[in-house]
Amino acid sequence: MHIPENYLSPSTCTAFYLAIIPIIKRTIAKVKEELDRRRMSLLGVAAAYSFLIMMFNVPLLGGTTGHAVGAVIIAILLGPYAAFISVAVALTIQALFFGDGGILSLGANIFNMAFAMSFSGYYVYSRLKSKNENLAVFLGSYIGLNIAAFLTAIEFGIQPYLFKASDGTPLYCPYGLDVSIPAMMLSHLLVAGVVEGAVSLLIYKAAKQIDLVKIYEDDEKTKGMNKVYIFIAILIALSPLGLIAQGTAWGEWGLDEIKEIAGFLPKGMEKGLNFEAIMPDYTVSGVNEVLGYIISAILGVMIIILLFRLIGIFSRKGLEN
Repeated sequence: MHIPENYLSPSTCTAFYLAIIPIIKRTIAKVKEELDRRRMSLLGVAAAYSFLIMMFNVPLLGGTTGHAVGAVIIAILLGPYAAFISVAVALTIQALFFGDGGILSLGANIFNMAFAMSFSGYYVYSRLKSKNENLAVFLGSYIGLNIAAFLTAIEFGIQPYLFKASDGTPLYCPYGLDVSIPAMMLSHLLVAGVVEGAVSLLIYKAAKQIDLVKIYEDDEKTKGMNKVYIFIAILIALSPLGLIAQGTAWGEWGLDEIKEIAGFLPKGMEKGLNFEAIMPDYTVSGVNEVLGYIISAILGVMIIILLFRLIGIFSRKGLEN
């Protein structure tokens, strides 16, 4: 579901960056209201979880792959604003260091997976939880992921209608809505959404067992946080399982792949931004694929945890001053 570089026009990407600015401002204000050391630690763990769960690719229809995002379960446990900032940070680290999602399209990816998914899924959960809490968790996660997928499909699909070369060929994503919507939605409605819902329900039950939300409210509950960190370490160790699923996610092809699939290379994509990530596709030069995946997982988690700790330190200093 990560939109790569040059699949969307620069104007489309700019529009999404502008759209998320007020959301980011509102989120910062909301997080500051309840800011303390443990809260920031939980946000860091939540971002690390989202980062890692997106590394676990599963096979989808048509030989493509997909993954869970974790936005809705974070929203359920910590609130939708916490989910937004956690997933937004995870997506940013993925784009900058691992080339998973484009730099120009980062605003669109944040809008889809961090904002729309978190808030829509949380809304569904909040409306259903009084009737059946487990079902509410599952459906909130399932619907949230599919709303994000639907938005992504629309963003892909409108490109050929809005942006064309002088010869009439698409400048960016070559597939219209008649292709992008069925291709994205069938896989997410039938497989990826079910995976997201099931994983969220498992995490929810585990979080209730250790009373996750009270961890940051009670200084005596350090054992609970230790269990959370052990869980993150297990995810890192198991991350190479994401390599088992073969095939590229729909709409995430490289330039050579899109040329082979579509029969031509859109000029806007050919002449677009060419950003070289340090560890593209979670690989490490000179290291085998499995070990490279684990190293990438460790590095990504370390960056995220450090970033949130720094944010916590500077935010507290700001409040003290």
